[in-house]
Amino acid sequence: MIEVAPLPPVAERVPPVAGPPAPLADPTPLVADPVAAQGPRVRLLAVRDEDPLREWDALGEWWPEHPGVIGIRDRGAGGAWLAADPASHRLAVLLNRADVLDLPDDQAVSRGALALASVAGVSPTGSERMHGFNLLEVSPAGARMLSWDGDALRETPVPAGVHMIAHSDLDDPDTARIARWLPEFREQPTRDEDWPESWIRLLAATAELDPADDRAIIRDNRPHGYPTQSLLYCTASVGADGVEVCDHALPAPAHWT
Repeated sequence: MIEVAPLPPVAERVPPVAGPPAPLADPTPLVADPVAAQGPRVRLLAVRDEDPLREWDALGEWWPEHPGVIGIRDRGAGGAWLAADPASHRLAVLLNRADVLDLPDDQAVSRGALALASVAGVSPTGSERMHGFNLLEVSPAGARMLSWDGDALRETPVPAGVHMIAHSDLDDPDTARIARWLPEFREQPTRDEDWPESWIRLLAATAELDPADDRAIIRDNRPHGYPTQSLLYCTASVGADGVEVCDHALPAPAHWT
C-alpha cells in the first residue's frame, strides 16, 4: 500500500521523529507522506509469504559486506526479502512475479541480492537467468516499482495516494486481494498519531477471511499449489530524516492469532 498525502497547512505539520525499526506484508501497502519541506515520506505495510520450512532471520544487521544495512534475511541463500540502509535513507522490498522464462529453478540466479544492491544504489537491469520479480525501491525522493518478466524490465513510478502491490502490476484490479482491500486501506487515517495502528487494525480485520481465500492478505497458498504461507509483517517509514523499520512474526503460519 502506498500513499503520498498532500501537505497539511504549516500549523498542522508534525516534524518526523526517528525511531526503532518496524514490520512488512505481501502484498505491500505503502504510504508516501510529504512532511514539511523535506519531500515525501513513504510509509509501508508489507506481509511476507514463504515456505515455513525455509529458515529466515528477523530484522537485523546480517551482512558484514553491507555495514549498517538491516533487513529480513533468507538464511539459506543469504539474501534479503526486505532491506534498508538508514545512512542513505533507502529501502527495498522484493516480490516474486510470473515470467516467460523456461528456466529450471536449479539453474536460476537468486533474486535475494536485489534488495541489498538496491539500498546500495544499484538497481537491477534484468537477467535471462533470473525469474520474474517486482522490486519496490523507496528513497526520500519517493517510490518506484521495477518489474522483470523475463523479457523486459519496466519502471512504474508510485504516484501520490495509497496503493497496493502484489505479484502483478501496481493496483492491479484483477488481483482479488487488491480489489477487495485497497478501497478500505485508502479510507484509513495516516496522520502521524494514527499510523501504523490504523493499517495494522485493518490487516487484522482482513485475517478474518479464510487464509486460502483469494481475497486474503494473511495467506495459506498450499491449496493453490504453493508451499508458502504468511509468516510476518513489517511497517516502515522512509523520509529525508531517516528510516524506521519494525518486524512482527505471526504466532503461527497463516494465522493472525
